[in-house]
Amino acid sequence: MIAKLSTLFVRTLRQDPADAEVPSHRWLVRAGYIRRAAPGIYTWLPLGLKVLQKVEAVVREEMEAMGAQEVHFPALLPREPYELTNRWTEYGDNLFRVVDRKGADMLLGPTHEEMFTLLVKDLYSSYKDLPLSLFQIQTKYRDEARPRAGLLRGREFVMKDSYSFDIDDAGLEASYQRHREAYIRIFTRLGLDFVIVAAMAGAMGGSRSEEFLAVAANGEDTFVRSPGGYAANVEAVRIAAPAALPLGDAPAMALVGTPEVGTIAGVVDLMNSSHPREDRPWVGSDTLKNVLFMVTDPDGTRRPLALGLPGDREVDLKRLEAALEPSEAAVFTPDDFEKYPDLHVGFISPVSLDGTRVLGEESATKIRYVVDPRVVEGTFWLTGANVVDHHLTGVTAGRDFIADGILDVAEVREGDPAPDGSGPLHLARGIEMGHIFQLGRKYADSLDLKVLDQNGKLVTVTMGSYGVGVSRAVAAVAEETCDDKGLSWPVELAPYQVHIVATGKDQAVFDKAFEIAGELEASGVDVLVDDRKASPGVKFADAEIMGMPVILVVGRGLAEGKLELRIRATGEKSEIAVDDAVASLLAAVGR
Repeated sequence: MIAKLSTLFVRTLRQDPADAEVPSHRWLVRAGYIRRAAPGIYTWLPLGLKVLQKVEAVVREEMEAMGAQEVHFPALLPREPYELTNRWTEYGDNLFRVVDRKGADMLLGPTHEEMFTLLVKDLYSSYKDLPLSLFQIQTKYRDEARPRAGLLRGREFVMKDSYSFDIDDAGLEASYQRHREAYIRIFTRLGLDFVIVAAMAGAMGGSRSEEFLAVAANGEDTFVRSPGGYAANVEAVRIAAPAALPLGDAPAMALVGTPEVGTIAGVVDLMNSSHPREDRPWVGSDTLKNVLFMVTDPDGTRRPLALGLPGDREVDLKRLEAALEPSEAAVFTPDDFEKYPDLHVGFISPVSLDGTRVLGEESATKIRYVVDPRVVEGTFWLTGANVVDHHLTGVTAGRDFIADGILDVAEVREGDPAPDGSGPLHLARGIEMGHIFQLGRKYADSLDLKVLDQNGKLVTVTMGSYGVGVSRAVAAVAEETCDDKGLSWPVELAPYQVHIVATGKDQAVFDKAFEIAGELEASGVDVLVDDRKASPGVKFADAEIMGMPVILVVGRGLAEGKLELRIRATGEKSEIAVDDAVASLLAAVGR
């Protein structure tokens, strides 16, 4: 049956939704593809559902082509498997928890590693059953604290997750590469401008992790790439630490007065005017900034953490969050500082002038002290003196203080050198579309997934995990292809490939529109006919906002045997003969 706009369940809006922050959210709502049901939760309307199903079809085809088999788990899951992997606790407030009528704890699945692992454990027991790859396309749930950007960051979303099961690491590498190649085909077919970047494994664990990011100015992820080919999510960037310096070359510590200066820049200016260096002027990177955080573990335990980094850099809170996951960190509050009266904001140092350690697990405060990789042995710094209005010069790493560890979470800047020496880094924004992990044996160990190997010995199965944001892909494609008039879908994903706009009141116009639509449908083309009793202006505006790739206008020119063909993405318009309409439309949609 030919789809008619007069009966299609859709209403376009002339005003932006109040909560729309990005173009994809604005246009998907205004064009009648989705409707908000609750914060971060959306109802899919007929147009949107068609696009979602087409994205699913692309993903399904490529997963099956690489040899993966589809299963489908429930969204409502028992607590026990997630207890065994500790993710019942690690997920914290992001997990939707429910209790059934018998008092049993349940959850709405955020991901299904545990369930896939237990399913394979239940059915397979020999190396002869492996390798195996299973996948599902299913609704997931995460209780985002701040859902935003429509489908890009919701509390309910559709995801494809797949898992590979192999007898050893070599098998895992092969499975990982097959998934990686399938993902390249998926995102190429979706028409996305994407980049593959090194990523953090985070709470998922594993030895290797990569993200597929759709390049987008409104993306939530920042990534870097260099002219020489280095690419990484900014959270995964690991700077190359400078070489250590001889301790004997460092100057002795000295106390200097720094009254009424509250910033790094102020300290530097004062030092240059009152205590100039002999070799060069003081700069912000000569200072050691010490920032205190309160870290909260998933079980509620709170512990202080001090971070020392060059004063010209800020802490990147997203990088810090990724490094500490699943724990969370917040900057010290005044109440936190009250517990440490010897620490003075703006003048904190890991050591006092008399050599007493102030920060560190072996210090009087017992506060764990970690430093930026640039703070290597032999480097000497201008830092606080643990005395108000005073700083210390010559505070030397490895001589005056020893860090408890390294934490690379300082901001990454445009032009910073790539860690592999491949040139300066360029920062860009992207939308995470896929994430692949070499999980290793984390979940198999926790859930005791073992099989007999060739020698009859029980060995732990090696796993990989691979996700694609299916509903997010709808928004990502919309984000990349929309313009100031509305959506503009590629042919493969459009709910209808051809939108026929019948204008005027002449019945012959409508008859011809449906005649052409019928021929197109017979050729396998999805067609939408605007047969409403509405003005041409309204119809053209709706055609643009809905974004079908090819628009055919049947109107006054019909009497002269002429129609107008419009290409939505380019705005190109051309006049075609009625007799050539079907052939022209088939060519326009690639048939």
